[in-house]
Amino acid sequence: MARFYVTTTIPYVNARPHLGFALELVQADVLARHRRARGDEVRALTGTDDNSLKNVLAAEAEGLPTRELVDRNAAAFEALRGPLALSFDDFIRTSRDPRHRPGVERLWRACAASGDLYRKHYAGLYCVGCEQFYSPADLRQGRCPEHDIAPQPVAEENWFFRLSRYQQQLHDLVSSGRIRVDPAARRNEVLAFIAAGLEDFSVSRSRSRARGWGIPVPDDPTQVVYVWWDALGNYLTALDYAHAGRDHERWWVRADRRVHLLGKGVLRFHAVYWPAMLLSAGEPLPTDILVHDYLTVDGNKISKSAGTAVDPVALVDRVGTDAVRWWLLREVPRVGDADFTLDRLTARANRDLADDLGNLVNRVVSMLHRYRAGSPPATAGFRTGPLAAACREAPDLVDAALEDFDFRRATAAVWTIVEAANRHVDHVRPWHLARAERDGDPHAAAALDRALDELLRACRALAEHLAPFLPGAAARITAQCTPVAGRLPPAQPLFPRI
Repeated sequence: MARFYVTTTIPYVNARPHLGFALELVQADVLARHRRARGDEVRALTGTDDNSLKNVLAAEAEGLPTRELVDRNAAAFEALRGPLALSFDDFIRTSRDPRHRPGVERLWRACAASGDLYRKHYAGLYCVGCEQFYSPADLRQGRCPEHDIAPQPVAEENWFFRLSRYQQQLHDLVSSGRIRVDPAARRNEVLAFIAAGLEDFSVSRSRSRARGWGIPVPDDPTQVVYVWWDALGNYLTALDYAHAGRDHERWWVRADRRVHLLGKGVLRFHAVYWPAMLLSAGEPLPTDILVHDYLTVDGNKISKSAGTAVDPVALVDRVGTDAVRWWLLREVPRVGDADFTLDRLTARANRDLADDLGNLVNRVVSMLHRYRAGSPPATAGFRTGPLAAACREAPDLVDAALEDFDFRRATAAVWTIVEAANRHVDHVRPWHLARAERDGDPHAAAALDRALDELLRACRALAEHLAPFLPGAAARITAQCTPVAGRLPPAQPLFPRI
């Protein structure tokens, strides 16, 4: 049994959540559920980044106090648990959670004690959307490559972190795989960034420019902690790092895996800045940094600020939780952006869930009622053959795919059982065996019992292996395939067509 700590990024709350972040939440949920099912100890963390200047500006644009806007939108992120069927163990809000500020202060002081914090005057180009400075060489035609806006010139005195001190260590950690950055293209991106030379970076902002919003720098009330320093710290602060608590020891210091899920746009913060901060503070490093690409709409990144957001709650209200989770897991590739359309989601849900899986379970349960009065026959179990092989091989295939952070391959592995079971129905033709039994064939009854039993076992295996991906659907399949007082419940539609 391993100890597995998995986290998502924590998004700004300048607007309500969109489908792009729902992707990351669902991916993390699958990993957590899968590990729990395999017997591991698991802690899954998500939350919200409340202390961004971007949130302050959004509140000003709406004519609201920052606290009111932040509380309203953070609540919408936390409420995604229900519509998306999430099972996170902890939810941290960086402006409200009593664990966070003292944890950030402890992290700051630990790095200061290592001699890695100093003050200097600085002038640069700052993108509020990214909450980071850019050099002119990083810009595309003078605009932020992530948000396509011109960054603002900023000049002030800030605290800086000695990132340059850790250049060789970071290169060795990432190139050796001690910090696994996956997929390989993202690892190479990190290594190229490090090889180009690491510069110390600003880790505070003037209190005036931050509009007084954020965590004050310890012993320097004129500055607030840079939002990325603040936000990255949540992976520790949620574990009562401030007080060196039991959770910190259990889930960070002694965890077998410390896994961060994140989008490609925030890679350098997690694979360069964050490990350097941990090295400075004397803390263990993440073991896995798993990077997904973007969801797009008409080829444009889903974004709150760009007006291309898709509301995951409204989408669930329209098509259901299973359909949304299934599209995110079955359609989004391991590498490369995925373009979302409602038509694509609907087609995938109707084909896979309603036609293939739902019809299979309905047929099997209906045949058991028609031919055996709802009582599952007792046989020796699977014989050899494609269906038996699919059920036997699926768990290892799912394990390997999820270890590779490949949700599309993992769901395809489960789907081999659906496909094999549907072919098995067509091959054994239970209705022919039932007719032969009625006509007095002495071998037909045993053959029909065996066919129905194998199909029922396949449906139960599907429920088990689908549980991390579609927990609601898996529970309904289990209920359909579990006898009550010796009989299965009547067949019910599992997935109405959209």
